[in-house]
Amino acid sequence: MTTRQAAQWSWTHQAMQKVQAENNRSADTHLYKVELPGRWGVDLYVKDESCHRTGSLKHRLARSLFLFALVNGWIHEGTTVVEASSGSTAVSEAYFAQLLGLDFVAVMTRGTSAEKIALIESFGGRCHFVDQAGEVYSAAAAVAADCNGHYMDQFTYAERATDWRGNNNIAESIFSQLAHERHPEPSWVVVGAGTGGTSATIGRYIRYHGHATQLAVVDPEGSAFYPSWQSGDAGVVTGKSSRIEGIGRPRVEPSFVPGVIDAMVQVPDAASVAAMLHFTELTGLHAGPSTGTNLWGVWQLVSTMAAAGERGSIVTLMCDGGERYAGSYNNPAWLAGRGLDPAPHLASLRAFFDTGVWAG
Repeated sequence: MTTRQAAQWSWTHQAMQKVQAENNRSADTHLYKVELPGRWGVDLYVKDESCHRTGSLKHRLARSLFLFALVNGWIHEGTTVVEASSGSTAVSEAYFAQLLGLDFVAVMTRGTSAEKIALIESFGGRCHFVDQAGEVYSAAAAVAADCNGHYMDQFTYAERATDWRGNNNIAESIFSQLAHERHPEPSWVVVGAGTGGTSATIGRYIRYHGHATQLAVVDPEGSAFYPSWQSGDAGVVTGKSSRIEGIGRPRVEPSFVPGVIDAMVQVPDAASVAAMLHFTELTGLHAGPSTGTNLWGVWQLVSTMAAAGERGSIVTLMCDGGERYAGSYNNPAWLAGRGLDPAPHLASLRAFFDTGVWAG
């Protein structure tokens, strides 16, 4: 081994230790039980991923992606890391790049919330903007090539960077935290798809460990995942930018694994916002819009289970906190400017809790 190679391996070894030490210092995220009407016979649990240091579910993904890139020899001392992101993954990757003393560039659409952009910059990252979601891939690859950096490419590597068999992943955490509940094996886990990595990890874990739990994936308007899953055509391209930050894509991403999904629910964008607002009314917790998408799917499943007299539990994720969207999804003027009116859907949710009848 040459002196240069030895120095390179020494840096990589130290970098991996730093990332692993950060994980070791991190406590697990909370699993909240949301009180529902007893007559429904269904227990709901929400795993609060906003507890992570970088405030979202993507903290887990960023950690896994950095470790994956390090062990593959893709990142070295001085490497500029580049990512295509709708915001939250970039925030988390900026944090890990700063931890390792690396430059970081996030490629994202101009419509990304100002709060997320500020967080990326607070961790030392830079932002490169494009007009449409479909442009982020080639732009990120070009930025990485220009600076001789590494394009992390979460949309390709999310499903393979995490150990789905169970190594402190989110699925293992969920089942461990449910161990002493009255329905420790949930009937459903409900998640959204941005890269598809979270649904792939949870779905594979469920099957590997022989659980009877089913996996439901929610998808916003215009996203390619839902029509692809329905038709079985992995080549679906909508070309549309999702209006719900963090989930939905204009094409089917390589990390999306349809075979592990038992059901998909397409959610109107205004309904996602309404469910986000209703969640605050119900629990006092402030979540982002992708959590609202999750919950709209949850309430449909709760209504189906209650109507059938089925007893059990459902688990979903609080993907990030509402403070990231103070100027956008929590701003009535911003919503109106984008044709999003949550009021009718909010009324439907309130009626559901009053009557137990789903009319959403």
